[in-house]
Amino acid sequence: MPDFDLVIRHGTVATASDVFAADIGIIGGQVAALGRSLGPGAREIDATGKLVLPGGIDSHVHIEEPRPGPTVNADSFASGTASAAVGGTTTVIGFARQTRGGSMAAGVAEHRARAEQSRIDYSFHMILTDPRPEILTEELPALVEQGYRSFKIFLTYSGARITDGEALRVMAAARRLGALVCIHAEHHELIEFYTEALVAAGYTRPHHHAWAKPMVVEAECVHRVWRMAEALDVPIQVFHVSGGESAEEIERAQRRGLKVWGETCTQYLVTSAEDLDRPGLEGAKFLCSPAPRSKPDQAALWEMIRRGVIGNVTSDHAPTRFGGPDGKTVFGEDAPFTKLPNGVPGLAARMPILFSEGVAKGRIDLPTFVAITATNAAKLFGLHPKKGTIAVGADADLAIWDPQRRVTITQSLIQDANDHTPYEGFEVTGWPETTLVRGTPVVEGGRVVGAPGFGQFLPRGPYDLIRPRGVFPGPFNPVDGVPV
Repeated sequence: MPDFDLVIRHGTVATASDVFAADIGIIGGQVAALGRSLGPGAREIDATGKLVLPGGIDSHVHIEEPRPGPTVNADSFASGTASAAVGGTTTVIGFARQTRGGSMAAGVAEHRARAEQSRIDYSFHMILTDPRPEILTEELPALVEQGYRSFKIFLTYSGARITDGEALRVMAAARRLGALVCIHAEHHELIEFYTEALVAAGYTRPHHHAWAKPMVVEAECVHRVWRMAEALDVPIQVFHVSGGESAEEIERAQRRGLKVWGETCTQYLVTSAEDLDRPGLEGAKFLCSPAPRSKPDQAALWEMIRRGVIGNVTSDHAPTRFGGPDGKTVFGEDAPFTKLPNGVPGLAARMPILFSEGVAKGRIDLPTFVAITATNAAKLFGLHPKKGTIAVGADADLAIWDPQRRVTITQSLIQDANDHTPYEGFEVTGWPETTLVRGTPVVEGGRVVGAPGFGQFLPRGPYDLIRPRGVFPGPFNPVDGVPV
């Protein structure tokens, strides 16, 4: 009679704090034992020479999100989560969007229905584009209670952006409800000023996208939002910090003791503005916002990861096909950057690139890799200790990793529904060979075996990490209207 449903033997287990040799015994989809010479399992996996890592948590992904035509989001939840699992990711946090003038609750319901085809576990941030009083006071309390415990706001993009005044009201609502605010921080009016001047001067190629969004538009806005958060005593995360100056703003806030977290993305660590200047429309494959920066900015971000200032690295997966009637070339080979959709795909590539460029090249150690790909996101978004670690009682979300395997990334390898990857031809050392969600293989030997619909929604209850500090810059609490 087996003692376990599954035993993974002879592997090297890595968490955000330790690296050790151990067998892992799994019962009912959870880790039941860690030790040497565990009893028999109904199934066993020999992980000799392999690392056994917590499955990745990608907390910034755009999958199957509707958008105005003619371009479309290329992935369904079935295809996007297949690609995530190929790269060792076992949980994604996507976005349910409120339409301008519409209901946030309706946006959540529609996206939840689409996500029922997910192959891995999932949760959502709520994108607020129209934070009217009835949304903040009537809809959001119920949605937060249902487990949607993070908001996203844009301070740029026509159709999505909200004003600073609206952002303050969202922050105040989040403080009252116990939710985390995540912010796309770029100075909208300054981007528009640059863009109008560039277009008038005839500078419209893909690489001019970076000219329209120099670092100053990001760094200024990051400074502004952390000061707003300080004024209201609201924890925030700044999405996709793209370079040194904006990361310094995150560090400045943290040194003041504020609950301000920074996230960067794979593309900002390995691509640069030079990639936007590739021949023809090839640069459009690297076009995202904020724009890719410089090689010194890449080095600055790695340093901020080592120091713990940047604690979360995501893909910001946003797939748009390159060719066809719904792809980036639909506007023609000479399309101006103002017409090209933002975003790059990257679900499968995230963890292998971070392992190769980080661990294999000596920029970070293995526990830091686990922290920035899984554990920190689990803690920040209220999923820990169920997710993001390997411990008794945790879900058996695992990536069995060959640290020596050399792989050249290709579009066919990453198995999403897009027609290109910006990482085509990128060589990495280290690749997951088996990915398990709650003890069940979803990828084996690079082959997707998990069925659409196997993934489960992860509601997120209250948790201490995002509890306000109770500190205001003056003698008055402006959220609750009382002296402090």
